[in-house]
Amino acid sequence: MPDQIRRLGVMTTRGRHEVVGEARRRLEGAAAAAGIEVGSVEDGGLDVLVVLGGDGTMLRALRATLGTQTPVFGINFGRVGFLTTVGSGQLDAALARAFAGDYRVVDLSTLEVRLDGATQPAVNDVVVTSSHPGRMVDLGWELGGERLADQPCDGLICCTPSGSTAYNLSNGGPVMMWGLEAMAMTFVAPHSVRQRPLVVPRGLELRITNRSHELPVTVLVDGTVVAELQREGEIAVAVGDEHCRLALLPEVTFFSRYHEVFP
Repeated sequence: MPDQIRRLGVMTTRGRHEVVGEARRRLEGAAAAAGIEVGSVEDGGLDVLVVLGGDGTMLRALRATLGTQTPVFGINFGRVGFLTTVGSGQLDAALARAFAGDYRVVDLSTLEVRLDGATQPAVNDVVVTSSHPGRMVDLGWELGGERLADQPCDGLICCTPSGSTAYNLSNGGPVMMWGLEAMAMTFVAPHSVRQRPLVVPRGLELRITNRSHELPVTVLVDGTVVAELQREGEIAVAVGDEHCRLALLPEVTFFSRYHEVFP
């Protein structure tokens, strides 16, 4: 188990200001009573980052703590909150336990995206999709240097295990447990009866090329547009070297969250 917390940070959702503002005041009061310093993500040196929000806020927090070894402990003030550990009604009890070090940490793998000679991480997913909604594109794809096909489709989702329950799941892709070092690939509306989602291990690089004659494709990393690929433009995606750290109460598991959130 982790040591007792001595310094924490707080990140809140961008909505529900009145409710979350009160929760933050309660958190800061409890931290002061326990002799815990409240710092900022930018300052670093945090024992834990507490999130008051849903999965969008958790995603921001996990990206903000990449490379710092700081675990992220989420209390759900959003709609789904799959990555959080408890609901907002358990705020005080959950904080007391976290402050005492009564939590465990799961390492979450990331993706590494290579584009125009530069690399960046993805915590949730990388999506390559038509820049013109409703227009099909042709995506060439190869794995580990082996060219596989040029696939007519609406797009392609590459996701981490922690991102597999987002856009990937809603598109019929596979669910992967937290802790796996793997990447799922799911085509969006492929024009093929044989094309099925695929899970690949660390060490296999996926190269995606826009083979469309006229249409550009848009590249999104964790929901943010990062590039537009013209014909023969390409990106590479693989399981990355960086990890996020997710803090959970000991009794909260991947399966308990999965069954609670997706009945």
